Amino acid sequence: MDKVLFDSEKGRIDRKSAGVEVNPFDLNALETAVAIKEQTGAEISVLSMGPNRAEEALKEAVARGADNAYLLSDQKFAGADTIATSASLAAAVETIGAYDLIIAGEMSVDGDTAQVGPQTAEFLNINHAAYVSELISLNESEITIKTSLWQANYSKSFSYPLLITVTKDINTPRLPSFKAKLKARKAEVKNLTLADIKEKLKIDKVGFKGSPTWVDNIVVPAEISRKTKVFSEEEKESAYHKIKEILIEKNLMED
Repeated sequence: MDKVLFDSEKGRIDRKSAGVEVNPFDLNALETAVAIKEQTGAEISVLSMGPNRAEEALKEAVARGADNAYLLSDQKFAGADTIATSASLAAAVETIGAYDLIIAGEMSVDGDTAQVGPQTAEFLNINHAAYVSELISLNESEITIKTSLWQANYSKSFSYPLLITVTKDINTPRLPSFKAKLKARKAEVKNLTLADIKEKLKIDKVGFKGSPTWVDNIVVPAEISRKTKVFSEEEKESAYHKIKEILIEKNLMED
């Protein structure tokens, strides 16, 4: 994130300014899927909307246990807000085929909205649960999850199909083996374009033209540098008064 630049004029993130890698919360989502696969023999498909260079991130997902990888990529998707993104992802999901459970990360670390997962479920017209911190149990007919929100925990059971977004507390993602990495290099990433998903779209336009929200202004705060002051042994009396003065000024101490 320290390499990401912003296009202040267009109100967008300049995604070419930094490398493409798997979103950290999505690693938790993938690890959750792999654990389910190990328990039930399920098949895992990973899906991302992004530029062609996102293929490498999808191949990493294959190295971590995914069976199929899909990249939704088209210039017409550029500039999409969360609604246009969610509508496009939902259309891609329906184009790919039948599913039981969709697992997404809580949010992306660049956009930081936590909206895409739930909105995708709305476009798919299925139930969803956000901020899932634990999978309590699951079987062929239902899944029971725990969500953590506003310093409280809630447990609820759902039937399929279902979409959940998971937090980092749900697990610790395992690292892929060297052998798995080598095998994933040859993995096929299936590409989908707007033409492939158009019949499943619930909105008329995608990308920037299909986005009802936009950023009016971007302000990048200046970096705050820490100021230090070292007092010698002989200055300890003046140091006491100076520190007291600062604490009073910041309302951290009464005079």
